[in-house]
Amino acid sequence: MESKVIGEKIAKARKEKNMSQAQLALQIFISPQAVGKWERGESMPDITTFDRLAEILGVDLNYFSEKAPSMTAGISNVSVPASQPASVMENAAGSNDRQVLINLTAADLQESDFAGVVLREGKFKASSLRGADFSNADLTGSSFDATDAREANFNGANLTECTFSGTDLNGVSFGKSVLVRTTLNMSGQGAKFVDANLVDVKLVKTDLRKAIFQNCTFMGVDFSYCDLRGIDFNGQTFDGVRFDKSALNDVSFKGATLRNVSFTVPFSLTNKSHLALKTIDFDGATMDKLTYLALKGLMVVDLSNVTIL
Repeated sequence: MESKVIGEKIAKARKEKNMSQAQLALQIFISPQAVGKWERGESMPDITTFDRLAEILGVDLNYFSEKAPSMTAGISNVSVPASQPASVMENAAGSNDRQVLINLTAADLQESDFAGVVLREGKFKASSLRGADFSNADLTGSSFDATDAREANFNGANLTECTFSGTDLNGVSFGKSVLVRTTLNMSGQGAKFVDANLVDVKLVKTDLRKAIFQNCTFMGVDFSYCDLRGIDFNGQTFDGVRFDKSALNDVSFKGATLRNVSFTVPFSLTNKSHLALKTIDFDGATMDKLTYLALKGLMVVDLSNVTIL
């Protein structure tokens, strides 16, 4: 296919839909610059993107053929026999229930608006998402790999079974996010978890210094090998949580509730890192007997003002 002809067809259909390049780009999850390159004939969409373009622009897929006339865009041009059931007619117009795999590799999407979108099993790899808004989006099963997501907004987002690997989440907000079986292997200094329930979440080998946790519930969460120095967990609930071989200097659990929580020191009993456990504050905390006895066995932890369940 001649890229210049295809570009002209895309531009014509887009304009007849009264859409800007930016609006079209947002629906395909690419940059406006990429749409511009298509329309100038400098590049072309891949084969899977043509399907999505036809749906958005309301044209038949054959519209993009070199030999097809540059017809007026619009779903009214798609003829559906009257004998066809209503479901077929709805599909011809594009169904909101369809979900395709979205790959956003190396995309520049800074400050993009993904609020409320349904993007399951999306792929963000080496993408720039700084300041992007994912509030209330359903991102179930999506992956964020080596991505810059600083200051992004995930408030109220469904992040069930999502994976953040090598991702910069400094300043990211997870207010009331759904975090179930989520894996967060990241740089997370300054990430904010407020009113969030974390269930079976893994934050293994993660730098969480300066992260904020407020009014959260932790169930089955694994903080193994994390850097948690200076974190405030005051008044929050921990059930089946692991803090094995994590840096816990000056961590505060004041007034927190701990059940079946595991603390394992990073190194040997004679190492200074073991003595860092003395800096953990459990003042006013409530814990079950097993958690209490395990901490008592470390000998250096102050449990003088702890209530045993």
